[in-house]
Amino acid sequence: MEVFVARQPIFTKAKDIFAYELLYRNNPDNRFPDINGDIATTDVIINSFINIGIDELSNGKICFINFTENLLKLRLPTYLHPNEVVVEILETVEITPEILDICKELKSKGYQIALDDFVLKKDNPFYFPLLELANIVKVDFRDTKPHMRRIIERLSQKYNYTLLAEKIETLEEFESAVKCGYEYFQGYFFSKPVILSTRDVPEYFQNYFVIINHLSQSEPDLDLITRLIEQDLSLSYKLLKLSNSPAYGSIHKINSIRQAIVRLGLKELKKWLYILSLRGTITGKNEWSRELFNNSLIRAKVCEFISLHKSKRKESSSYFLTGLFSLMDALLGMEMDEILNLMPLQEDICEALLGISNQMKDTLDLIISIERGAWEEVSLWCKKLQIQDHITLNYYHEAFKWVNNLMID
Repeated sequence: MEVFVARQPIFTKAKDIFAYELLYRNNPDNRFPDINGDIATTDVIINSFINIGIDELSNGKICFINFTENLLKLRLPTYLHPNEVVVEILETVEITPEILDICKELKSKGYQIALDDFVLKKDNPFYFPLLELANIVKVDFRDTKPHMRRIIERLSQKYNYTLLAEKIETLEEFESAVKCGYEYFQGYFFSKPVILSTRDVPEYFQNYFVIINHLSQSEPDLDLITRLIEQDLSLSYKLLKLSNSPAYGSIHKINSIRQAIVRLGLKELKKWLYILSLRGTITGKNEWSRELFNNSLIRAKVCEFISLHKSKRKESSSYFLTGLFSLMDALLGMEMDEILNLMPLQEDICEALLGISNQMKDTLDLIISIERGAWEEVSLWCKKLQIQDHITLNYYHEAFKWVNNLMID
C-alpha cells in the first residue's frame, strides 16, 4: 500500500527556506482530495513521522500541519515536539473560549501558532484575543480582499505577529507582499508542493486502545505489551521504523520488539499509539495482502517454536522477527535491502532476510518448503536442523491455529 504526503516550502524574503507545510495526498496527483479533515491530518502525521520519516521530509526545518477543531480539542498537537511543528489552525475552526484556552495551553508548552487563510470576523469578539496568541498569520493574496489585507497588515504591528503571504504566483505579487511587511511567502511562484511517498503495511488488528490501556497501568506488563505488538505486523513495522529515527538513535541494532519498546520508551510509545488510533480506519485490506499478512505471522510463530525447541530461548525473538518480516518486500512492493535500511535490525536477522545462509535462514527455508508442499525438501531441512518432521508439521499447525484465533479476535 503506497502512502503519500505533499510538502510545500515556505520562504523568507531572501528566498531561503524557513519551513515546510505538510499536506494530505492519497495518490500522486498534486491536489487535495475530498476527505474528512481529521483523517487528513492524522494521516499526514502518521505518514510524515513514521512511514516516510520527518527527518527526510523536513531537512531539519520546522513543519506546518493543519489542525481541525476536533483535533485541537483532543490536544493532538501536544503529541508532537514543539521544535518540529507549527500548529496551523484552519480557517474553518470556530473561535470560542475553549479554542482560545487550548491555544494558550499550546503557547505555554512552546508551540508556535499559525492562523490559516485568516480573515478578521469583527462580529466574533474572540478573534482579537486569538491574534494576541498567534505567531504567524497566513493571508491568501488572491482570495483576501485588499481592504481586509490592509487591516490584517496594520494589526500585525499592534499584536506583534509575523505575516505570511500565501498563493504568491508572480514576481509582482512577491514584491508587493515584501513592501507590505510580509516576512514569509508560499506559493507556486516559488514551488509547487512536492509529493513524497513510501509504502505502508496494511493494518488488520487495532489493538491500539488495548495496548494504551495496559501502558496506563501503574506497573505496565512489558511482556504482554510486547506480545500484543508482535501480533500486529503493521504496528511492529512502524515501531521499528520509529526506533530507527535519530530522535531515539542508538548505535546498537535490535533483535526484538521488546528492545524497540525500551529504546522508544513507554511514554513515547503511548503517544504514537494514540495518534495511530485516531486514524481509526483500516485501509488497503484485500485478500492478497491478508494472505501475505497471515503467512508472515505463521512464519514468525513457527520460527519461534523451532528456536525454543532447539533451546535457543535467548534468540527466539530474533527468529520471530525473521519470520514476521520475511514477506515485507511483497507487502510493500520494495526491495528487501531498502526495507532493512529503514529498520535497525540485528545483523543476523538482516542476513537471513537477504538470503544469506544462517540458522534463521535455514529455519525460514524449512517453513517455505512446508508452504510449497515440497515434502522431500522439508525432510532435508529437518535433518539439517536436527528436528523431526512430525514435530515441525505440528508446530506449523499450531501456528496456523494461533493466527486464525487472532483473526477471529
